[in-house]
Amino acid sequence: MLTRIDHIMICVPDLQHAIVTYTRLGFRVHPGGVHPGQGTQNAIAFHQDDYLELLAVNPAEAEAASPRLVDFIAAGGGFRYVSVQSDDLTADVAAMRARGVDVSDPIDGGRRTPGGQELRWRAASLGPRHPLPIFFIQHLTSLVERRRQVPNPGDHPNGVLRTDRVYIAVEDVNQAAQTYSRVLGLPVPRLQHGNVIKAEMAVFDIGATGIAVAQPTEAGPTAEAFARRGPGPFQVLYRTRSMEAGARWIGHHGMPPPARGTRNTGEQAILVGPEDACGLYIGFVGPP
Repeated sequence: MLTRIDHIMICVPDLQHAIVTYTRLGFRVHPGGVHPGQGTQNAIAFHQDDYLELLAVNPAEAEAASPRLVDFIAAGGGFRYVSVQSDDLTADVAAMRARGVDVSDPIDGGRRTPGGQELRWRAASLGPRHPLPIFFIQHLTSLVERRRQVPNPGDHPNGVLRTDRVYIAVEDVNQAAQTYSRVLGLPVPRLQHGNVIKAEMAVFDIGATGIAVAQPTEAGPTAEAFARRGPGPFQVLYRTRSMEAGARWIGHHGMPPPARGTRNTGEQAILVGPEDACGLYIGFVGPP
């Protein structure tokens, strides 16, 4: 079954610049290594169970990079994919196909960390009939082993514990909810209003995490992201142990003060804009 959001993928033209940016946002970012034969390299910020990935073309293997990735980065880069974790990818792919979903066979993948650790996984991607910005992953390396690739995983100065929710801008929220329901194998959720993102949204809960498809209703983050890049993922919201700790870190490291808002749950949240986060909105929610 699908168990949670595994990681988000942020594609950037300059990996070192992105590492500096996310360090200033309070994440402990570490070199991740290269993807042999794929022409890419990454850096990661590991949380308690999931992580943030900064992905760039590897200059030593640039000719192997996907042309679509190269074009995405050339257009400005930013939040490209949401990876959803599976505990049995073969079974999940079979279930998706039974629902009429266009999805690939699971394919083996892996990378070597700078410390020499071999990480292995299987992944499946959606086909052209269901071109959603999500893919599916089953880790063959245990979480305990994967956490060892970085020192003190989850110990971020901004207090981030885990991914809470990701937001995907869509043209028609009702139609998108039907499509995501079929792909994810989840009921169509009721629509709700996103106070901070200024949109009508349908939220699919996957374990402790959620994927929200959002249609803009007025000026705000969803409308801005849609106008700038069209449909696609535009924001990740992190659950933090101290929202104010994150705001203080950001302020002390030369970043503009985050915007503040109140979610439809009544919780306070802070929001960093795309100009300060490599092309996407980064939100933080949690206790003061």
